Amino acid sequence: MAVQKEHDVVIDYGDPAVTNGVSVFDAEFDELFAYDGDDLGVRYAPEETRFRLWAPTASEAKVMLYPVWACTFAEEMEMTRDVGGTWVLHLEGDYKGIGYKYKVKVGEQWNEAVDPYAAAVGINGDRGAILDFPATDPSHWTKDKPPLYSPVDAVIYELHLRDLSIHPGSGISHPGKYLGLAEEGTKGPKNIPTGLDHIRSLGVTHVQLLPVYDYSTESVDESRLDLPQYNWGYDPKNYNAPEGSYATDPYEPSVRITEMKQMIQTLHDKGLRVIMDVVYNHVYDWYLINFTKLVPGYYLRYKEDGSLSDGAFCGNEFASERKMGRKFIVESILHWVKEYHIDGFRFDLMGLMDIETMNEIRQRLDEIDPSIITIGEGWNMNTVLMAEKRANQMNARQLPGIGQFNDGLRDAIKGSIFFHENKGFISGASGFENDIRKGIAGGIEYNGKLRQFAFEPVQSVNYVECHDNHTMWDKLVLSTEEKTDDERQKMHRLGSAIILTSQGIPFIHAGQEFMRTKNGIENSYKSPDEVNWLDWERCAAHPSDVRYMQQVIRLRQEHPAFRLRTAAEIREHLEFEETPVGSVAFTLRNHAGGDGSKHLYVLYHGSPGESIITIPDLGKWSVLFGEEEVHELQMQQLTLSGIGMVVLSVES
Repeated sequence: MAVQKEHDVVIDYGDPAVTNGVSVFDAEFDELFAYDGDDLGVRYAPEETRFRLWAPTASEAKVMLYPVWACTFAEEMEMTRDVGGTWVLHLEGDYKGIGYKYKVKVGEQWNEAVDPYAAAVGINGDRGAILDFPATDPSHWTKDKPPLYSPVDAVIYELHLRDLSIHPGSGISHPGKYLGLAEEGTKGPKNIPTGLDHIRSLGVTHVQLLPVYDYSTESVDESRLDLPQYNWGYDPKNYNAPEGSYATDPYEPSVRITEMKQMIQTLHDKGLRVIMDVVYNHVYDWYLINFTKLVPGYYLRYKEDGSLSDGAFCGNEFASERKMGRKFIVESILHWVKEYHIDGFRFDLMGLMDIETMNEIRQRLDEIDPSIITIGEGWNMNTVLMAEKRANQMNARQLPGIGQFNDGLRDAIKGSIFFHENKGFISGASGFENDIRKGIAGGIEYNGKLRQFAFEPVQSVNYVECHDNHTMWDKLVLSTEEKTDDERQKMHRLGSAIILTSQGIPFIHAGQEFMRTKNGIENSYKSPDEVNWLDWERCAAHPSDVRYMQQVIRLRQEHPAFRLRTAAEIREHLEFEETPVGSVAFTLRNHAGGDGSKHLYVLYHGSPGESIITIPDLGKWSVLFGEEEVHELQMQQLTLSGIGMVVLSVES
């Protein structure tokens, strides 16, 4: 059956005789042809190399070998049909360093494709590479990593790898590269620490990297790195191999692997864990991607009329619910954990993935290392996947141990991201107090009135800005035209403080600590470096804001009351207190979480004016944080003015 699709191309879905009359679109296809072995892709040894490809609709399959990367001629080796819809080839001898692709005949069409399981690729990811992976390990390569006892102990720092070091004032000798993040001792304007030293100084625990797998050449051409190019990387091409533009040599397949490992090892050695941003919900081009070339029609979702489901707004969706789609995703995740010692995953548009796949990922990671974090965007997207199967906020009860971004708290703090002029709690809007309280409680069912999507605090990822949409500073500029920069600075600090003192997993965007701006650009996914880079001049100009972020992170780390492990603990120890409109207060009582302080009182003051607040009679209160905002503290009365956070404590 051939069907006309986009791109002015015709897709041949294969000869039904090859699959005993069963179409790739039939439900029984998985039952008949799914393969359950763990050896898909290439297995290299000096004595032999083994290939296994899943292509049940193909009538013929070949391996194309490229002894020299630059050559266009390939030696074609016939594969043999084997169990579970797979094809195999065993080659005797040492094939290390050889490039390869697959070639399959589906119906009347011959299609060439890179191995979906390729763990090494050459320039622009157009060919797989046969490598001896132990030889790619850096000289110092260990499984040691910083301890993490619960996801709520994490403080996540989201970073685009190029952004960190590409600014001319970064002082980093490998700008835009894996090795740039691994450099120590770098200095910027006014002799401030930059790069890795700056990140460490903040006290965060995890660096979350925007996509560093191999992404589309249409975004960044690795053969033209002398030209200005930029992309976030949400257009996956080869899921199991690192992106070459971040390597010092994108032509040699082993270099990007070794340098990425070296970066990870350095971060581990310096007390930082690494989270990968992964994009399994869609592919960069539904027709050109290797999945479609090898098994047309299988890996993507279709509507009843034969058109592609497009909840991702990228032209397609990956069918994670199909057996071999799920198998690929799970094995890809495990590859990054086992080969690169990755410590966590952020799932882009996780709401387009199915619950069973996400739970299998969590289960398999728990078997290896329960401290590996899994978080994702649990938005409810428009997809053909049935509502009850979507891995989104509405189905959080079925996704234990998986965090979801708390957009309700985000919008309550700074105002709706969709309406740029709208204010939030920090910018003086009224009516957001209860939404702030919901976030403080970690999104759990705290009482009948306070309830978001989470059932345990590990399911709420608290944030006020990320790579998407306006930075918090830019949002404040748009929504508070009548205010001064000094007033916005106080709002900005309060926004970050709320995130870091709420229950759940705190998440900050790189540069948030010095009020990062993208000059008002909302979606900078392919904007120039000058829009996206971490501006070290701006960092040097705002040392007090960096110091404020350091202090709030330290406050969280020193007080386990802000990191309660369970919903039951939150309901037992957290109490909301009466405050005037425009402010929110709560106490964490009775050594919550084993805290050294007997009681903590936290006040978010969203009003620029003076307030007199009655505080509970729980002992002798003293100022722990925010002393500059406090005018007077007497017994059960706190007088303060200005926008900001104040924390009081009663010691044992």
